[in-house]
Amino acid sequence: MDDTTTSACATHRFEWHSTGFALLEAKLAAIAQAKSTVRMETYIYTDEEIGRRFRTALIDAARRGVQVWLLVDALGGMDLSDDYFNELTAQPTGAMKWFNKPSLGSWAFRDHRKLLVIDSETAFVGGCNIAEDYHGNGVTRGWRDGGLRIDGPVTVELEAEFDQQFESADQKQWRVLKNKKQQTRKRRCQNPAIRPLFIHPGYGDNPLRDAVRNDLKTARDIAVTSAYFLPTGGFLEQFTDAVQRGARMRLMLGGKSDVKLMQRATQAMYSRLLRAGIEVFEYQPQILHAKMLIIDDVVYVGSSNLDPRSLRINFEIMIRVRDPALAARARQQFDEDVKRAAMVTPESVWDVPWWELIAQRVARWILGRVDPRVSENMLRRMQRRP
Repeated sequence: MDDTTTSACATHRFEWHSTGFALLEAKLAAIAQAKSTVRMETYIYTDEEIGRRFRTALIDAARRGVQVWLLVDALGGMDLSDDYFNELTAQPTGAMKWFNKPSLGSWAFRDHRKLLVIDSETAFVGGCNIAEDYHGNGVTRGWRDGGLRIDGPVTVELEAEFDQQFESADQKQWRVLKNKKQQTRKRRCQNPAIRPLFIHPGYGDNPLRDAVRNDLKTARDIAVTSAYFLPTGGFLEQFTDAVQRGARMRLMLGGKSDVKLMQRATQAMYSRLLRAGIEVFEYQPQILHAKMLIIDDVVYVGSSNLDPRSLRINFEIMIRVRDPALAARARQQFDEDVKRAAMVTPESVWDVPWWELIAQRVARWILGRVDPRVSENMLRRMQRRP
């Protein structure tokens, strides 16, 4: 089910898409209706039917005279040929770049964002890549995913961030700027109820972490959907403190996963989560790929998971919206997912072979310690370059 929800403030309108199929089809329709500009950014792009449909839609837009910019992460699009988008770039108004072609010095830092901005007025955010896995209902076919359409002034901020990313995508000596410097850009949308959160590689300021921690201070009802969940100790303390103050917290994770190592790392945390009073569920029908946080009447939607790679290593975009109607719709979505999930219990946590418990702890060490440390050292070397 897809609903349209209008914000309490008159400046923005939101349209909730509860499936990957609905979100991707809405994006295609928006590209077909574009009048002046299309800015599209994605991590994974495959040469499947949905990928070919997007390529055709972008080419058709450029032929109409619409200025089209396409940004694809080079690792996420590695299965595509170098000439895959030649028909697009052959148009006078068509442009395409590969972001950060893998090299020994920068391979770890990926553009994990999924963003579409149309005519400086409409934007789409969410977790869906351009691949058939995401083009389903999340129950009988395709992964469980979705996202949000936004109409309003905040799209100008998203547009400006895209332009900066597009400009830096093919620099000969790719750079990662410090987070604090990147977050000083003046806000163009003055509505405090909606805020885009741009995450960049680094270990300094993180807008998503800071915003969530601030909202958790007074939280009463918390629902988190995370495809890959391995938060820092600070995040866990914030969640635990909220529950101890009387908040209810529910966590939706994947019963099936495309990254088994991450699933095991997350499962290594189950005992601690349950002891803290957090309700944990595993979504059963399909692989879970959605990213959503609901804290009272605040909703976070976008590309970021709550794991080290999203919070420290990759480029991500999340939208924070304070809107009771949108929060109610998002919570309804969460409740629908709970009906298709299995609740994690202390008995189920320990009812696994001893070697599986060891594998879980090793996975948590690799993804929680080794991967971030390797990326941190790589980042420091990059920032020392002349």
